[in-house]
Amino acid sequence: MSQGDTKDNENVIPRFNRGIQFSFVLDCPIKSDNDVLEHFQVKLALLIAFAFILGSIPCGVIIAKAKGVDLKKIGSGNIGATNVLRSLGKGAALVTLLGDVLKGTAAVAIARAFVSYPGFYASEFGAGILKSITSNPQATIEGLAGLSAILGHNFSLFLRFRGGKGVATSIGVLVIYSPQVAILTLIIWLVTALITKYSSLGAIVAFGLLPVNVFLFDPVRIKVLISVMITFLILVRHIGNIERLIKGAERKIGERSLS
Repeated sequence: MSQGDTKDNENVIPRFNRGIQFSFVLDCPIKSDNDVLEHFQVKLALLIAFAFILGSIPCGVIIAKAKGVDLKKIGSGNIGATNVLRSLGKGAALVTLLGDVLKGTAAVAIARAFVSYPGFYASEFGAGILKSITSNPQATIEGLAGLSAILGHNFSLFLRFRGGKGVATSIGVLVIYSPQVAILTLIIWLVTALITKYSSLGAIVAFGLLPVNVFLFDPVRIKVLISVMITFLILVRHIGNIERLIKGAERKIGERSLS
């Protein structure tokens, strides 16, 4: 291993002092390798669960309810900013958009903070276990947290596992996870939406190209894999939009809801 490789590994996984380590979450001594692995698994599971709960916060529903509107019963019934725009106007839509973006950003930022904390791995053994699974533990854990936040938005814990389509939250994830690609994805989305007047088409095109853009501009293997998963989640949630686009029945941006 070269000196450069050694420095890279040190940047990815913190070094640990030998001796008894303490769990970051459970605050009890770790006495064996099995304890280390178990505590690491618990901490990782708690992080992923927290990201899901964070993503589950239905910003659009909360904002609409504050205005006396049941967002699930108006317009398309979607909880995202596009339906809020049609149903409640630009101000409410902007707040919804920012809230949904911040959920994804916060999930990845918190994951990064946890990974940077030496106690997260519990010991060199715990770090070694993760290193044997993936060559980039930080990107892996951040990506899993981001995916969990997107899934939380799409299948909200507070809406009986119903939710939105994950576009804004996915952008929020990319802001921290792959900033350059986030900017490119946002530009593609906005340009496509402005030209065609279809927000859904903008999302489909932008996220359809996401894995390619990650491969070209942030070519880390695990990030490419995470981007494929994000694209899959986006496209699955837009199947209805794709069908309406083909039929010419999709509503355009700014077209007010009739209901």
